[in-house]
Amino acid sequence: MSVITIERKVLEKNDEIADQNRALLKRHGILAINLVSSPGAGKTSLVERTLEGLGKRLKVGVIEGDVQTDLDARRVERYGVPVVQIVTNGGCHLEAKLVQDALLQIELRDLDLLIIENVGNLVCPANYDLGEAMKAVVLSTAEGDDKPLKYPGMLRNASVVILNKIDLLPYLNCNLAELKSNALQINSRLEVFETSCTTSAGIPRWCDWLMTKGARKP
Repeated sequence: MSVITIERKVLEKNDEIADQNRALLKRHGILAINLVSSPGAGKTSLVERTLEGLGKRLKVGVIEGDVQTDLDARRVERYGVPVVQIVTNGGCHLEAKLVQDALLQIELRDLDLLIIENVGNLVCPANYDLGEAMKAVVLSTAEGDDKPLKYPGMLRNASVVILNKIDLLPYLNCNLAELKSNALQINSRLEVFETSCTTSAGIPRWCDWLMTKGARKP
């Protein structure tokens, strides 16, 4: 009973800070996306292709979450966008307070879109609101078409699912239609994108969709 009580208090405090983050981002007119996946599904590559695809159409900032190293942040900063690396030192997810601290290091008035790349994990991040407008789940075809059925909690809390690495389909035992169907079985409201960060297939549609969501009103 005490463990449940402690967990509830931790989540309540996290949600309180998340609401503060959300209010701050809304005040600046920023669309914030919490990008989640298993390790190796291609989140950072997707961020890179997104930055290339958007060009200067949206002003983008990135918060990179990782267990160790700043390698992902160094990859992203080559695109000339503001980026903050959060190293969790073993923590399996980002929390609202970590994001709140990172936001202090970014000039928010200059942004239209904030991409928060979470730690590679499809369990813990499902329960932690960071103050984002939406969660976007990246599923790699290399993980198999039953992946959504194994992690339903994350998909229930998501608004978007990105089926990545479709260029590998000829070499995998993965049925793309089944993968999509399994995701929609969990959450029929999901916006679905099929992408390859190697060939850039599907990236223009993803970027155009972000434009409709993140473009500031005149």
